[in-house]
Amino acid sequence: MTAMLRNVNRVFLGLVGLVLLVLGGSVLAVGLGAPAPSWWIHDSRHDVLLGEAERTRWRDSGWWWPVVIAALAVLLLLALWWLVAVLRRRRLAEVLVDTGDGEGALVRGRALEQVLTQEAERIDGVDRSRAHLTGRRTAPEAHVRLALEPHVDPGTALTDFTTGALHHARTSAGLASLPAEVRLRAVKHGAERVS
Repeated sequence: MTAMLRNVNRVFLGLVGLVLLVLGGSVLAVGLGAPAPSWWIHDSRHDVLLGEAERTRWRDSGWWWPVVIAALAVLLLLALWWLVAVLRRRRLAEVLVDTGDGEGALVRGRALEQVLTQEAERIDGVDRSRAHLTGRRTAPEAHVRLALEPHVDPGTALTDFTTGALHHARTSAGLASLPAEVRLRAVKHGAERVS
């Protein structure tokens, strides 16, 4: 998840949680005997959530219950989709390194990402870089973003990255291959003054 989506997700969850907390707490308070405000939908602790008139208002309309069930099913599917999207781990937590003795060792995925990032930033003309690993711990994939300075040839920078940082990461982790998706973009710069 990007930082913006993560923040939107947190704000949305916070607002939904706050609304549910206020509604649930007020229903509980009225149910325990607290006086209800005049504008509240329930009058006393013996009031029901849906009265007889509210439940039977559209009973004779054939469209009502299928629409309600379809809307609730759509809401349930959206909630399940959101839950799976939030719980799915997009980053690789660890990489399995073959030590040659049949055992193996685990390297933290973030450590390998930091090494890739730092070594990529040492390449001539790379202003910033960001790397993250996905896939399985026995077959990781690298996703790298390189911000290039205006004077750099993108082909040269890509070749330097693949033969340098990416090759070192692959050999140090003992991987047969380390597929990578590299996205290049130029750093914005101001106009230079010519005199």
